[in-house]
Amino acid sequence: MEAKNTADTLGSGFLSRMALNDNKAGMEGLDRDKINKIIMEASKGSKFYENELKKEQQVNQRIGRMMKQAAQITEQQLQSAQAQVDKLTAVLERGRELGRVIVHVDMDAFYAAVEMRDRPELKEKPMAVGSWSMLSTSNYHARKFGVRAAMPGFIAKKLCPNLIIAPLNFDKYRAVSLEVREIFAEYDENFLAVSLDEAYLDVTDHLVQRLSWPDSMRTHLLRDGERKESVEQPAPDDLSPVLFEDSPTASASPCDAVGAVVFGTSAEEAVREMRFRIEQKTALTASAGIAPNMMLAKVCSDKNKPNGQYRIPAERQTVMDFIQDLPIRKVPGIGKVTEKMLSSLGITTCAELRQKGALLSLLFSETSWHHFLQISLGLGSTNVERDGERKSMSTERTFAEMSDAEEQYGLCRGLCRDLSQELQKEGLKGKTVTVKLKNVNFEVKTRALTLSSVVSTEEEIFAAAKDLLKAEIDHVSPHPLKLRLMGKFTLFTQWALCWVTKAVGSLNTIDKFFR
Repeated sequence: MEAKNTADTLGSGFLSRMALNDNKAGMEGLDRDKINKIIMEASKGSKFYENELKKEQQVNQRIGRMMKQAAQITEQQLQSAQAQVDKLTAVLERGRELGRVIVHVDMDAFYAAVEMRDRPELKEKPMAVGSWSMLSTSNYHARKFGVRAAMPGFIAKKLCPNLIIAPLNFDKYRAVSLEVREIFAEYDENFLAVSLDEAYLDVTDHLVQRLSWPDSMRTHLLRDGERKESVEQPAPDDLSPVLFEDSPTASASPCDAVGAVVFGTSAEEAVREMRFRIEQKTALTASAGIAPNMMLAKVCSDKNKPNGQYRIPAERQTVMDFIQDLPIRKVPGIGKVTEKMLSSLGITTCAELRQKGALLSLLFSETSWHHFLQISLGLGSTNVERDGERKSMSTERTFAEMSDAEEQYGLCRGLCRDLSQELQKEGLKGKTVTVKLKNVNFEVKTRALTLSSVVSTEEEIFAAAKDLLKAEIDHVSPHPLKLRLMGKFTLFTQWALCWVTKAVGSLNTIDKFFR
């Protein structure tokens, strides 16, 4: 196994949790051993390293227990388990949905791209957005050095001494995100935004309507500057984003006149048009995946990054062929911990995930092995949640070490203000307030308070959040409460809300940022 070989190369002090994950777009073909060695040397002795070491030991203990359990499984148990897996497989196959066209759109290196757009001098330099404590994203020049999101800035600077780290500016990113969402709404008014820079859309109905549209409704003009530049050389490939050659149904968009692009009626053309309009409106590029379900669409959006798209046609065999050799780490929801546990069982691809389904059903919870089976069959949700059904909304903050109580209260109020605005915009209220903080030792604490009535205003939410934060400050008194990261994540039902201050890139969410 590659992870094991790398560990052997670097010695017993190596932590697989901190190893380079080169599955991320723009990080292909890097010298893993060299980068991992730098990461380890830069990390040793830091609180970040100590916390990673503790987590690594916990994962290794889990794997040890799992392997002991696996060694005790009999052939008879495996045969019985296989029958159960086969039965569920038949049920899942009968319910396979191929009739929807789901799109996942992901803005390319969003925060970094916005900063480079507004500061052109950064475009050709390795740069990242975040702080010395933690990065939120990096541009593609920086990724060639192994620099990426959820990496401490001090480690990134060791990998790339010339790295420029720009501070986060969420007000600016939200404004750009709103511009992009206005375009999404024209293809699916009930699209699901899962963050500032990505969203799922069900364009099935749009495509039906699109078939009857005249060319004029599918024609879009270039920005004035680009239109003037295109007069001498009006090449179609230069006028709209290129659909990469390995897409099953690649095609070029015709140009009806200099400065105008006419898009077709197919799913590929509709998504090309969407990406083209995003670039024209924001000067930023987006990548997209088109597939029969949300899981596959998410995988596809990463296939031709940056500024590309990929489609899996709605055919069972095509889906199965696509999924067979797909590394499990490419699948949404499988992070470093799950990857390491599955790798210890000899599972690195989705095909192996299916082949060892019986073993997995005996070692993992019912929810987990059911999920693994669905992945191995290329199945995923086709129900893009409507705005009225949203179960979550999120935003986050990252900062250097903060120990002043007044600053902490100020940040807490700011988060409450953001949350209140989002809730009131959606017409929602909540009842449970949960505060989650990560200190400078990377320890995470969560505290919750259920109120007697539902709330939605800044003052109401802050009153509860302030009490929870004050309790943590008082708990360590007379010493200051030293915080490293704070954000918020909300979960709600029709009657209840959960508000969380969450550590961006914290250890309990590290898998998300290393995908």
